[in-house]
Amino acid sequence: MAMKIRLARGGSKKRPFYRIVAADSRMPRDGRFIEKLGTYNPLLPKDSEERVKMDIEKIQAWLDKGAQPTDRVARMLEAAGVREKATRNNPNKGTPGKKAQERAEEKAAKAAEAAEAAADAE
Repeated sequence: MAMKIRLARGGSKKRPFYRIVAADSRMPRDGRFIEKLGTYNPLLPKDSEERVKMDIEKIQAWLDKGAQPTDRVARMLEAAGVREKATRNNPNKGTPGKKAQERAEEKAAKAAEAAEAAADAE
């Protein structure tokens, strides 16, 4: 059975509240889970201690059993010091989109024309 440590959403519409749970990976996001490991309230300020509450001993026990945390839970565990920080690389994050690239090409073409016209005028 593939186990995941993940977030299960609760709360009302536009007011999210998450439970950190250990669940079978085949179960739905808000469905059946095995054990509640903590809570996460994204509406609280980032420096608040109440924002993320985790039972570190239970989480460590599940990690030792082979449970895999999701990306978001892994980041929370890194912030808590339970896991070492993983290196992330997204080389496409900083590249501009299609429209921005087209605009840059047009701007470069106009600049080249202007430079050519200035060279001809001299």
